[in-house]
Amino acid sequence: MKDDGRIDRREFMQRGALGGAALGLAATSAAHLPAADRTAVAMIGAGARAHQLMEAIKSQGDAQIVGVCDAYKGRIQRSLERLGNGTRIYKDYREALADKSVDAVVIGTPDHWHATMAIEAMRAGKDVYIEKPLTYTIAEGLAIVEEVRRSGRILQAGSQGMSSPTQRKAREIIESGKLGRVTIIRAFFNRNTAGGAWIYPIPPDASPATVDWEMFQGPAPKHPVDYARFFRWRCYKDYSGGIATDLFVHLVTSIHFMMKAKMPSQVVAMGQLYRWKESRDVPDTINAILEYPEGFVVNLSSTFNNQMSNEAGFQILGTEGSLILGNGLTFMPERVNEDNRWVLDSWPTAMEAAFYADPKNLREEVPLTREPVLAGGQESYQEVGMESTYLHFRSFFEAVRSRRQPAQDALAGHRAAACAHLINLSAREKRMVSWDFARDNLKTS
Repeated sequence: MKDDGRIDRREFMQRGALGGAALGLAATSAAHLPAADRTAVAMIGAGARAHQLMEAIKSQGDAQIVGVCDAYKGRIQRSLERLGNGTRIYKDYREALADKSVDAVVIGTPDHWHATMAIEAMRAGKDVYIEKPLTYTIAEGLAIVEEVRRSGRILQAGSQGMSSPTQRKAREIIESGKLGRVTIIRAFFNRNTAGGAWIYPIPPDASPATVDWEMFQGPAPKHPVDYARFFRWRCYKDYSGGIATDLFVHLVTSIHFMMKAKMPSQVVAMGQLYRWKESRDVPDTINAILEYPEGFVVNLSSTFNNQMSNEAGFQILGTEGSLILGNGLTFMPERVNEDNRWVLDSWPTAMEAAFYADPKNLREEVPLTREPVLAGGQESYQEVGMESTYLHFRSFFEAVRSRRQPAQDALAGHRAAACAHLINLSAREKRMVSWDFARDNLKTS
């Protein structure tokens, strides 16, 4: 487990490999159903994250993965090892959409494919689970929201943190008023390794025989075959928004959920590519400020050049207390006392004495002499059990059965992704940008 209390990718896969029964996962969704009654799922994209999603889906008693599609044959082979040789292989995602036996698709492709695949899937009558970010551009989010409305399909975006007990407890504490008035939130995501900076190993068998380069490129600008682009696509703006779309989307999704907020009214950001210049064309460091009409400001920061002790976390700061999320959840009450003795020490002695003779002033100020006491009120929570991706999928499949929109619907996904796009726009153009709430779009004037 990482220092921040989250389950890392290796542990996630180990938990899945140990079997859902050991964790009681099969019982967390609907009871096990006959295969014919389960939601039949096709995986579109089978990269590293998609294999984690496969384990989460396998734990759901009311779902079954029936097919998989990917542009790299090695991932297909590993999918069959994970899912069984009876799993269908789709040479193109459109084959999955045309398969009448498929009820839902999970889209785990690079970002530049998300909107096209999601909209086509809904038009083909499929429900959709789509990894964050929902979109590659703001306009795509509006198109997806409209297609959900038109088609009546279920679509859930995949920022799973909001389904965790930790963030649900944080939302409960905030809603109770225990923090007082929250005016500032700090959230961060820091790394300091090549892998953390998305410089992943490239399979030694990568070649035209194993990689379908044209399938990968799709609607993106055309480039000659480049396996670094294929296997490290988050590093390139043709396929990804970098830190903002890969990491900040998680942070703002959680903040929107915990604070019951919709969208910042103004965003300003700065970011540069300082260190990993040979491996990408997106920044490796970004700092952003988001101002919300609900009356608070958010500072988002991320660098791939230092990790400190925790990789990720939140500080939600209120007038009566603070919530710290990272290595679990901690509530700390504010302990503030006025102490103006150093100021009054410059007044005439009689005036100082008169000030402290007033009982009201004496109550508000730190007493001049006081016996030490132990102060309580701090609360700490540690999350135990399944990783939140399992819970997020539970929400999705329950929505598929009930036909009610899930925990993170298309509009929430659009807004979270749009925050990332606003951050990138501000950093790129070196200006403040604003949100048009009436249009749910970038303000243009």
